[in-house]
Amino acid sequence: MKELGFTTGNLHCDRAKSTEHGAVHKPIHNSAAFGFTDVNDLVRVFQGEQAGFVYGRQGTPTTMALEDRITRMEQGLATATFGSGMGAISATLLALLRAGDHLIASRFLFGNTTSLFETLAQIGIAVSFVDTTDAAHVAAALRPETRMVFLETIANPCTQVADLQGIGQLCRERALIYVVDNTVTSPYLFRPKNVGASLVINSLTKYIGGHGNALGGAVTETGCFDWAAYPHLYDFYKKGNPALWGLTQIRKKGLRDIGATLGPESAHHLAVGSETLALRMERICANAQRLAEFLAAHPQVARIHYPGLDTHQQYERARTLFSGCSGILAFELREGCDCLDIFRKFRIVIPSTNLGDNRTLALPVAQTIYFELGPQRRAEYGIAESLIRVSVGIEDGDDLIADFAAALAQ
Repeated sequence: MKELGFTTGNLHCDRAKSTEHGAVHKPIHNSAAFGFTDVNDLVRVFQGEQAGFVYGRQGTPTTMALEDRITRMEQGLATATFGSGMGAISATLLALLRAGDHLIASRFLFGNTTSLFETLAQIGIAVSFVDTTDAAHVAAALRPETRMVFLETIANPCTQVADLQGIGQLCRERALIYVVDNTVTSPYLFRPKNVGASLVINSLTKYIGGHGNALGGAVTETGCFDWAAYPHLYDFYKKGNPALWGLTQIRKKGLRDIGATLGPESAHHLAVGSETLALRMERICANAQRLAEFLAAHPQVARIHYPGLDTHQQYERARTLFSGCSGILAFELREGCDCLDIFRKFRIVIPSTNLGDNRTLALPVAQTIYFELGPQRRAEYGIAESLIRVSVGIEDGDDLIADFAAALAQ
């Protein structure tokens, strides 16, 4: 039988397993605790010998249904969900790394991820931030104690595209855990498994959920890493399929111990939102391309960052890797233009720090998400003081162009 397409398979994912009373969507399970008729079953679930649920902090039938969807979209082996994308990242790193280890990370990361990595450096995990648009920079930063490489597909806010294939090859050769944050591209536009990613991170809050009404994060095991050879796994998590040992430790030492639990109501919102991911991403990519071309030609715009433009440094790479360039773009204003004044003139665009919403959102980068870095570090990261990030939504394209035209008119 022919494999179902991306949207068809996602729409009918819940029904692939039995749902209570024939429900089309997996029902919301709000119970914090789960009882057993036979105490031996409780023991076996606790000891990892049998599948089941014991306590809501470690997952529910509702979060498991969402995990099945994410696993299918990423073509992975299994997924663990968390209360936010940062919860997923924190749990993954704290579960797998130890003091004395070395982590190589992209210089072009979401600000809170960079902040987390700086915290890790304070507790004994060395971190090197490098330009991941070239795998040679990662190779030059390698140390004997390097355990992991972490990067994003398309950087936020300046849209640098990492050398995903080259770094994947390097990680395979050096037996390094390769963690790829797929949030900006989403599994519809790109599957990190295809470049050898060991683990895939998604902030479900963004494109997968899509509606700005629920927080969530996920980490997906791809099956590309040999966990049997990884030295930091506890013996009591080495049960069953060795390909899942890493994710088991993330569940136990990350989700269970740290407690960044995804609630069942949010899991349900995210699962339902994910059903239209393909439809939304196609509209978002089309709107973003059109808006980027409009801004690139506008006299008030000094520079535009969007991988769908042939002036972008990684344009050809983006064309090769992704089926679309997503909805994040950023632009710098000409000298003398008031960055904040633009926002006062928007009628449709919403000033907001989120991204991946159905609605178009924008924010002044230097004054908000990169404010804590200070002027010197912003300059080092290539963040202009007039930089505006836009998360393009699904509005009618003509309305978006008209809104930006009016805001930039003076």
